[in-house]
Amino acid sequence: MPWATARTVTLTGVTGHVIDVQADVSQGLISTTMVGRPDASVNEARDRCRTAITNSGFDWPTTRRVTILLSPADLPKRGPHLDLAIAMAVLAAADVVDKSRLDGIVMLGELTLDGRLRAVQGVLPMVMAARAHGCSRVLVPDVHVDEAQLVPGMTAQGVRSLQQAVAVVAGKDVPDAPPVPLQASGNVLSWRGERRADDLDLADVHGMGDGRLALEVAAAGGHHLMLSGPKGAGKTTLAERLPGLLPDLTVAESLELSAVHSLSGDVGGVLAGSASRRRPPFRAPHHSATKVSVLGGGTGRVHPGEISRALHGVLFLDEFPLFSIDIIDALRQPLEHGEVTIARGDEVATFPARTMVVLACNPCPCGDYHSDARESRCTCGEVRRRTYRDRISGPVTDRIDITRHIAPLKPYELHDPLSHPEPSAAVRERVSAARERQRRRYEGTAWRVNADVPGPVLSARWPLPGPAQHLVDEHLRDGRVTRRGAARVHRLAWTLADLWGLEGPDDAAADLALRLRGGEPLPATFLQAAGR
Repeated sequence: MPWATARTVTLTGVTGHVIDVQADVSQGLISTTMVGRPDASVNEARDRCRTAITNSGFDWPTTRRVTILLSPADLPKRGPHLDLAIAMAVLAAADVVDKSRLDGIVMLGELTLDGRLRAVQGVLPMVMAARAHGCSRVLVPDVHVDEAQLVPGMTAQGVRSLQQAVAVVAGKDVPDAPPVPLQASGNVLSWRGERRADDLDLADVHGMGDGRLALEVAAAGGHHLMLSGPKGAGKTTLAERLPGLLPDLTVAESLELSAVHSLSGDVGGVLAGSASRRRPPFRAPHHSATKVSVLGGGTGRVHPGEISRALHGVLFLDEFPLFSIDIIDALRQPLEHGEVTIARGDEVATFPARTMVVLACNPCPCGDYHSDARESRCTCGEVRRRTYRDRISGPVTDRIDITRHIAPLKPYELHDPLSHPEPSAAVRERVSAARERQRRRYEGTAWRVNADVPGPVLSARWPLPGPAQHLVDEHLRDGRVTRRGAARVHRLAWTLADLWGLEGPDDAAADLALRLRGGEPLPATFLQAAGR
């Protein structure tokens, strides 16, 4: 039969689809036809593959009609990584390669005109998709072998050229070829980046007991957090120490994070994130960042943004009111649902955003406003302060679980010889214990932490006891919390119960959750109870 099938994968966001590349070589009008909704880069594969095959010493069927189908035909196909599968399908259809030896192999790689392979983006999620569809062997450019081997149960083989791919499939001696270079879009400089917070410790933070408690609760339940206060009060100091309170990533979480790095073309980040370190990521984009860089998008192929690159970690948005109003409003969906969906024409891409978002803001543009008139040195007028505060919309703040107003330390608090702040390691132990309780409670579900659980499910399966629910209902009737806010208070109460080692929330947990939610001052008794 003059036709053959090779397999590859195409991506829609982080969702992979296995594609059958069917090539038919038959009598008819001499032409090469590509069908199955290819984009421009896939359509150009006809010329790349024909030239690569010829320059690799093989014969392109120049006297036949070549038809290439990318199946399923209704699914858009994007990316030059389909080249290798297209070329191998044509060679098999022309009887250069035994078509039966293509069974069970997924092929990924872009071809140059001389038949060499180039690195591609998104190898890890594509290999994960291939495994989910029952495939167990993948052929990739050799620079991606370590990345592909991160997926359990997959046999990854690296090749450098079309000639090597043909030899590997045929079981023959593999000819020599120059190594595949890394992508030109990879990082060319090395600096600490998101790892700059590794050496920061809560032991360096004096005072700010309510801020420290807020960090611990946020870390334990995966809650979003907003810190406000005058400049120099310690908002950034607290936020940068939040990743140090989080437990190590699990293997599954690390693999998910690595898949996002792979979609961004960051091979180094993929291997570093999955092979050598398990710490949660910390991302802190500047307030001049664009909507595409923070949420995701871009021209051509859609890329994940900073909120997805901080998956299972912390996204810190300092000077939040200075961000573009488009970014502020666009945060509603990821804050609520833990994912970002980008729709553009006929392309819809969804990226994960199960990320702890920490917002930091000053009370006014100059940052010197203080509620105590004796300490306030603000030079802003009331109208200017109001305009500044109004940039943070109500729907966004309603999706923030914890709000804390940070006051500057007094000189005696900073130099108190009796002050012995608790180190991050001790707090991380309590956070890890709380998360373990949540893991057992939500075992068999799609949720990991309290912040993930939908409000109706929480109320139905893990309700608050009578007195605690009555307290929340009072705030709801008075308009002090919304229905969404009440659900977030419910989650906070469960997180406090997990931290305290209780079987369930009590009225004290509900009271403290309401105070954390509304930004109210915390009595000393609550600060002491946090360690019980």
